[in-house]
Formats: sequence, structure tokens, C-alpha cells
Amino acid sequence: MVFGWRRKRSVRNSKMEVVIPNHFICPISLDLMKDPVTLSSGITYDRENIESWLEDGNFMCPVSNQMLNSFDQIPNHTLREMIQDWCVANRNKGVQRIPTPRVPVSATQVSEILSCLEASTKRLDRLETIEIVRKIKKWGNESERNRRCIIANGASGGLAATLHAFARDSNNDFQRNATVFEEILSAMSWMMSPMLNIESQIYLGSQESLNSMVWLLEHRDNLSSKQNSINTLKYLLSSDQQHAESLASIEGINDVLFKLIKRPICPKTTKASLIVIFHLLSSDQTKSKFVKLGLVSLVIEIIIEGNRSVTEKALGVFDKLCDIKQGREEAYSNALTWPVLVKKMLRVSDLATEYSVSAIWKLNKNGRQEETAIEALQVGAFQKLVLLLQVGCGDETKEKATELLKMMNPYRNGVECIESVDFKNLKRSF
Repeated sequence: MVFGWRRKRSVRNSKMEVVIPNHFICPISLDLMKDPVTLSSGITYDRENIESWLEDGNFMCPVSNQMLNSFDQIPNHTLREMIQDWCVANRNKGVQRIPTPRVPVSATQVSEILSCLEASTKRLDRLETIEIVRKIKKWGNESERNRRCIIANGASGGLAATLHAFARDSNNDFQRNATVFEEILSAMSWMMSPMLNIESQIYLGSQESLNSMVWLLEHRDNLSSKQNSINTLKYLLSSDQQHAESLASIEGINDVLFKLIKRPICPKTTKASLIVIFHLLSSDQTKSKFVKLGLVSLVIEIIIEGNRSVTEKALGVFDKLCDIKQGREEAYSNALTWPVLVKKMLRVSDLATEYSVSAIWKLNKNGRQEETAIEALQVGAFQKLVLLLQVGCGDETKEKATELLKMMNPYRNGVECIESVDFKNLKRSF
């Protein structure tokens, strides 16, 4: 890698050009340094740029090519103050003063504060625990680097353990520890990922922790509290389906989730709620409970009005509800079922198309075959399925589409509707 680090850079405005002194320029980005740090090689870089360089697996100084015997980044306060003074001196030329950077949190600091959190948790000291959690959250809000450091040193597991301890102490009286739960889930909101680590799963997936999060969803009016709770449940169930059985056993969980999507807070919360419901629909008993609540009709409304991502998740829920007879009966009785399913094919995403075809297949395969075939034909299903086979799809979807075409073919004469839509811009998947 070659750096033109000796070239002069400039700051431009509408009237003049200001040349930046060479020793104020980061050798990597060739821009004015905001947080200069010096490596063991003696060369100074902007912290953000050299961190990216090191995180990419490079072990040498970019300028000197010297092997680094330490990855320590020593803040160059003298140079930073010189840069700030230069910015102030040139402010009438359009140069803005760089703010004094916050000192990044260290692994040692994170370990120390987690030890304090563990101690306060053992004492079940609510006030001290809240204070510690807020400090962790404050560090994380200061920079992305702090967040990475906090996560890398096991904060998610420590916070999950604290949530579990206070939930167990609550003995179903969650009101007295509600603030502790809210602060922990707020701090963990940026620690979540599609796959939670095992330690976090163990504590968050405990019956006590699940009960506390469901309680927050049902009893707290705080918007962020509901969002953090449902997002935590989403990531937990996405990490391991086994947690769905424990969540499904909580009394009233179906009503809570149904209300969340019936009276939506925001698209993200609706999406997270649909994902949680999708994971809960693993047993016919749970599917039957949601059908009785009126989920089939509600999901159809969401599919019509939702954005791309929400629509995809709603189609997945609808497809699962069609696994049972009660769900299919509700779908048959809704006049919007066929127009909606056919319309969403090839219009949302590949996964949404798979769910649509699967639901149509289940509705045609499991009863009322002639009636359902005619209704599907009248809204252009045959044309869409043929087009789907032409542009390409997964093997399972292809099999279902082919079978549907065979089922519908005898009833085409006089009832088929050809949709007058231009599909010439659709790309094949092969």
C-alpha cells in the first residue's frame, strides 16, 4: 500500500484555500487528524484510521513498514492541541475547530465495571446497579469503538445475568425492579446480534427473565421499553428456537403480541413482533390460539399496508397459520386472501414469494380444491406462477408452483384473469 503522505492538503471555502500543515495530516486518510495517536514505531495517525488498519489484520506501521511490537495507541495531546490552535487561528477562513476527543474506554475499565456490576447484583442493590448500567450505556453512546470494546469484554453476558437475578428476586412482582429491567435492556439494545452468545441466551432465556420482558410489554407505556423488550425476544428466539416453548408457556403472551401488531408503535416493533410470533407458531395449539384471536385477518391487513420488510414477515406468519384447518377456514372466508397472495408474488422479495406460493399451495391442497382454484385463477394466479417458473425460484417453491398449475389447469376456461402488468424488467435468477 502506498501513501502520498507528503502531499499538502487544503481546506476550501468560497473565498480562499487554506493549506493544512503536513504534520497535521493523517498518513492514511490524508485528512486533518481529529484524534492523533502515536504507535510504537513513532509515527502518528488519526485514531479511527489506524484502528481500521490494525483491525484488518495488519501488523506493520503503514508508513515505515516496521513490525509493531505493541498495538498501543498513545494519545498525542501536544499535536492535538496544536491542531486545535491552528483551527482557531484559521476560523475566519472557514476552518472549524475539532472537538477534544473523549478518551476511549479500555478493556481493563470494562472488566472493572463488570466486577462492580456482579457485586451489586449479588447484593440486589437496585440503585447501584442502575448507576453502573447507565455508565456502561454512556460509554457505549460515546463511540463505536467503545461499543466494540464493551461487547468484546463480555458485557452482554454480565448484563443478562443481572437481569436474570433481579427477575428471579421479583417473584412475579416485577414493578419494584422495572427500572432495572428497562435500563439493562436499553444498554443491551446495541449489543444484540442475530446470534446471541451462549451465556446471554442462558440468562435471557430463563423463565424469570422471559416473564419480566413480557411484563414490560404488557404493563409499561414507555415506548423504548416495549421496543427493547420485543427486540430482545426477537434475537433470543432467532438464536435458538428452543426458547420459543418457554415463551409460549407464559400466560397472556399471545394477547400481548397480538395487541402489539394490532395497535402498532412503529414498523420496527411490528416487524420484531411478527418475527417472535413466527417462532411461536411451531405447535398447532399455539397456531389455533392465534387464529381464535383473529390473527389471519389482521395479518392480511398488515400485508396490504406494511412496508417491504414487514410484509415479508407477515406473509411468513400467514403461511404458518395455513398449516391448520382453522387457519385455512379463516383464510377462505376472507375476500382479500387470494388478491393479496397473488399480488405479492414477485413484488416483495424471493422469500415473500416463497411464502405466498406455499400459502396458496396449502389452501388448494387441503380442501375446496375446485373453489379455491377458480378464485385463484380469477385474480391471475396461473399467469404469475408461469412467470415465476420462467424467472426461476427454489426447488421446493418450483415443485409447489408446478403442482398448483396442474391443479388449476382444468378450470382455466372462462374464468382465468390475465393481469395486464409489464414484467419485462424482471430478472432471471439464473
